[in-house]
Amino acid sequence: MATKSLKARHNALVTDNKQLEILEGGIFENGELPYFKDKIAQIGQFPLRPKTLEILQINVGYMCNQVCEHCHVDAGPDRKEIMTRETMEQCLEVIRNTGAHTLDLTGGAPEMNPNFRWFVEEASRAGVKDFIVRSNLTIIRANKKYYNLPEFFKKYNIHVVSSMPHYTRGKTDKQRGEGVFDKSIKALQELNAVGYGMPDSSLRLDLVYNPSGAFLPGDQSALERDFKKALMEDFEIQFHNLFAITNLPIARFLDYLMASGNYEDYMYSLVEAYNPSAVENVMCTNTISVSWDGWLYDCDFNQMLGLKVASKIKHIKDYNEEVLTDRNIIVSQHCFGCTAGAGSSCQGSVT
Repeated sequence: MATKSLKARHNALVTDNKQLEILEGGIFENGELPYFKDKIAQIGQFPLRPKTLEILQINVGYMCNQVCEHCHVDAGPDRKEIMTRETMEQCLEVIRNTGAHTLDLTGGAPEMNPNFRWFVEEASRAGVKDFIVRSNLTIIRANKKYYNLPEFFKKYNIHVVSSMPHYTRGKTDKQRGEGVFDKSIKALQELNAVGYGMPDSSLRLDLVYNPSGAFLPGDQSALERDFKKALMEDFEIQFHNLFAITNLPIARFLDYLMASGNYEDYMYSLVEAYNPSAVENVMCTNTISVSWDGWLYDCDFNQMLGLKVASKIKHIKDYNEEVLTDRNIIVSQHCFGCTAGAGSSCQGSVT
């Protein structure tokens, strides 16, 4: 397991252009595989255009208490990029005036932003209907100042979406670090204890599964059944849904693919699994992604590639929903990950 981010290791992939150079070149440039834009053009979907904005996804910082192998954000303890209260105020202004009904907070570990709780409280006052926090679970056990996060989440009826690579210790710790599984189990039990994940509870607790290697996720429904059975039998843990998310070939996962010699085979797998019916519901069509410093992106993945929205409105301080809706969504070959098989988004399968 790496203990530092790619950025801290001065890895060549931390420059956005290097990742795009790989994604745009090689087997795509020489014609072995088709470009994503050409595939969606065949079904009349290029250029891809946004629909009604429903979700404002805000990355409040890249700092994290973990250094996971697959992390597309390249988050970690050494990442100091954190959203300021000033930028949060700009986000709140948009929340008050936008048509978006869902606020999706992500990171890093979003809870590590020193203004996280203040932001949640203010956004709640601003009238957010669906509040999502993407938690890595272990943050709840990382430090005593986080021990009461389950109660805080409950107070604001936050929908907790938690990453859980597998229901076994070995596979989870391999991807996320030694001891992560046991801490995650403890955190899930504490969330259950305050009412999260119970069958009839409005306190939503969903898990996210990412494959641990260079392969695509299996059937989401079958995986959910396996997770529910194992976690109940072994730990008496309950949760609502499991989201199976395809690992996209960017940042640390791209580094893993390149280092292990799996990049070309993985891209072949994504292209061969391309499902045209998944294009209609990809998350970039109803979501705007906001970076820690307020720049706007079509999705969280484009954010990590430095691909700002193709609009004259590029920052949250200048936000104009009407202007932003009239844009083309920027695509590249990583987008095959969101349209492979049943499709993939931050909410799991899309078909």
